[in-house]
Amino acid sequence: MTAPEAILFDFGGTLDADGVAWKDRFAALVRAEAPALAGDGFDRAFYAADDALIGTIPADLSFRETVERLAAGLARELGAPPELATRVASRFLADSLERLAGSAALLDRLSPRYRLGIVSNFYGNLGAVCVSTGIARHLGATIDSAAVGFEKPDPRIFQAALDALAVSADRAVFVGDSLPRDMAGARAMGMRHVYLKPGADAACCPDDAVIARLDRLPGALP
Repeated sequence: MTAPEAILFDFGGTLDADGVAWKDRFAALVRAEAPALAGDGFDRAFYAADDALIGTIPADLSFRETVERLAAGLARELGAPPELATRVASRFLADSLERLAGSAALLDRLSPRYRLGIVSNFYGNLGAVCVSTGIARHLGATIDSAAVGFEKPDPRIFQAALDALAVSADRAVFVGDSLPRDMAGARAMGMRHVYLKPGADAACCPDDAVIARLDRLPGALP
């Protein structure tokens, strides 16, 4: 097996959390703060708030401001007071920033050996988010779906990252927490992939590496 030259990462749920998607993290926080609001209507409310940010926010909006806007939109969709948004955003940010500090240290370890990049279904401000969270200096590519016009698992968004890093798909590894977007997308490109998901013991291919925490990635790489 050829040794990889590049590693591509998902952002939300991967670099800022150990395999837990934003929707699920927000749901857990709302459930803790206001259990009655985390019922059947939560998913619809989250997706409405999430969709409202795509391509509509400034390209220089920081990570903190992005989370605060999403939390505020979610509170409005749920009919909740602004105070709930403030508490949820604060808790979400505290956990994310702690995880991102660990991710920055991991990227620092990996960067002498691999070209690194991010491919994310995001809002149009991924570059600013990476700068504001301290991980941008390690990256050769930050591919944002709202900026390039393609979403994972569309192969064109993966190809944009490969082109930016000047590497072929068979010399890259993708790390992500979503089977339909990350794993299936990478598989279709002929790219090796590592599934980040606590409690999972299999991904989409029999020989896929599965890790429960991002800091275990070095041991899962070829």
